[in-house]
Amino acid sequence: MVERNIKPTDLPPVRGKYVENADMSALTWLRVGGPVDVLFSPADEDDLADFFKNLDADIPAYPVGVGSNLLVRDGGLRGVVIRLGAAFGKIVTDGVRVRVRAGAAALDAQVARRAGVAGIAGLEFYRGVPGTIGGALAMNAGAYGGETKDILVEATGYDRKGARHVLSADDMKFSYRYCGADDGLIFTSALFEGHTDDPAAIEARMADIMMRREATQPIRERTGGSTFANPDLSLSGGRKSWQLIDQIGGRGRIVGDAQVSEQHCNFMINRGEASAEDIETLVESLRSDVERETGVKLRWEIRRIGEAAEANE
Repeated sequence: MVERNIKPTDLPPVRGKYVENADMSALTWLRVGGPVDVLFSPADEDDLADFFKNLDADIPAYPVGVGSNLLVRDGGLRGVVIRLGAAFGKIVTDGVRVRVRAGAAALDAQVARRAGVAGIAGLEFYRGVPGTIGGALAMNAGAYGGETKDILVEATGYDRKGARHVLSADDMKFSYRYCGADDGLIFTSALFEGHTDDPAAIEARMADIMMRREATQPIRERTGGSTFANPDLSLSGGRKSWQLIDQIGGRGRIVGDAQVSEQHCNFMINRGEASAEDIETLVESLRSDVERETGVKLRWEIRRIGEAAEANE
């Protein structure tokens, strides 16, 4: 990683937009984190490809969606955050082939809705997944019995040299909340395939998902979604992450202004003035206690990027 702060003048000319010293806390659901040197919003795929073709290989670049499962540390980031905008948010449905093509910036929930209107079933689980299609591809997002791997036909992305790649579902090497594709890729779109069903039946299933989600999750709080991926149930005695946290007395635990949700203890909440350090300390205390008391090692589902505050002072 580069030691110095990056300026827009250190970066290739683009048709999109550079924002220097951008506030990352405003771009994440947890509302914490320091600034990034430069925020880049490409105009389109060609602009993104040209950017990578001419970017110094030593400058880090981080793709960020709507920040629903992202923790940016208080010291911020050296390098460039790439945030795809409206040009990457298009959704096209094909009811005859029961397929949906969606840009990486499209919201998962909106993709589910558009598929439903077109009578394309199988994407309903996305209605309960916060975030964008790019994030869903990067972590095989899923909920309520469905996963990205179940519906993906192909994904398109660009590497650090600006080369375009089209990957099949097999190429993505998906497993539970994991994508094994090259982590240097930035996904720009995906093609999904479902099956035909009555739009009213699809809508009813999505309404049920939203009712269940609202009843069980703190969706109106400053949170980052599920903090931990569920462990292998054969190794955890059938207990999910929230049950393990509950077992060790973690429900409601507080560090600074960060708190384990009383409603669902696999969700962390920023009560208003939490720092990224508060949240990370809280989560690591849960991991440590769960491993010590149950022997199960929990894995972060929230993505963490950036530097601790003291490393940037």
